[in-house]
Amino acid sequence: MGLTIGVDIGGTKIAAGVVDEEGSILETVKVPTPSSPEGVVDAIVASVRQVSTGHQIEAVGIGAAGYVDDKRATVLFAPNINWRHEALKDKVEQRVGLPVVVENDANAAAWGEYRFGAGQGHSDVICITLGTGLGGGIIIGNKLRRGRFGVAAEFGHIRVVPDGLLCGCGSQGCWEQYASGRALVRYAKQRANATPENAKVLLALGDGSPEGIEGRHISAAARQGDPVAIDSFRELARWAGAGLADLASLFDPSAFIVGGGVSDEGELVLDPIRKSFRRWLIGGEWRPHAQVLAAQLGGKAGLVGAADLARQG
Repeated sequence: MGLTIGVDIGGTKIAAGVVDEEGSILETVKVPTPSSPEGVVDAIVASVRQVSTGHQIEAVGIGAAGYVDDKRATVLFAPNINWRHEALKDKVEQRVGLPVVVENDANAAAWGEYRFGAGQGHSDVICITLGTGLGGGIIIGNKLRRGRFGVAAEFGHIRVVPDGLLCGCGSQGCWEQYASGRALVRYAKQRANATPENAKVLLALGDGSPEGIEGRHISAAARQGDPVAIDSFRELARWAGAGLADLASLFDPSAFIVGGGVSDEGELVLDPIRKSFRRWLIGGEWRPHAQVLAAQLGGKAGLVGAADLARQG
């Protein structure tokens, strides 16, 4: 199969792109994400039509944040878009006249990294995305593992602290409450409030108060050596690495790939994640250690992965 289109549905924008068999994006378009579920479908269709002009397209892959059924056709639950049992495959197929595959966005990103990014050369890879929340994907034996009902790898909602922090999913103590962009901001605000003298750079980048701290401020301050910003990254990394150690006990991969916006800080966050992983890995002194790698495709991973999954059929 030749050219396919990948669609990545984000909270603020929808990106669609024509992707070839080598994972190269030939053409893209981005549009704002509409506020209504019906509007999102309209925007997907319009984007596919626009980007396909002048190309011979074989299929379309859509990455959506939420639970996608085992037939890769229906979005069972997508809280950010308010989809409930949304028959997305059928709706888009009927309007664009092409075969459509629907996939969870983190699964699509994991597949993109496995095929064309940091996962090349590995047959057993676990991907996590450290963004606003925490997502993931499982590739074992060169296959994307989605579970019986299609909703595996929701790593962010593994409960790591019984009766811990309340999560948006309704549970308490979920991993993403301790290892995510949202957690990073909380750590920084707490530390800046407790020891403002150690957060001078960080506070100056915002409005001067702990409440005004944003993720971008923490990244910039850490690069300038701000103690509170650096310590906040270390706290996130401690939780992230401990979680990877647990996943190693479950899946025994040869590599973990860490993506998402938080991972854009590179070794500032990856080095302490590796140290935490080694610290908490059961039998770590006596067993092989999986590599902990930075994702390579960045924000393109979901689009490229969705397009390639459509090509796989």
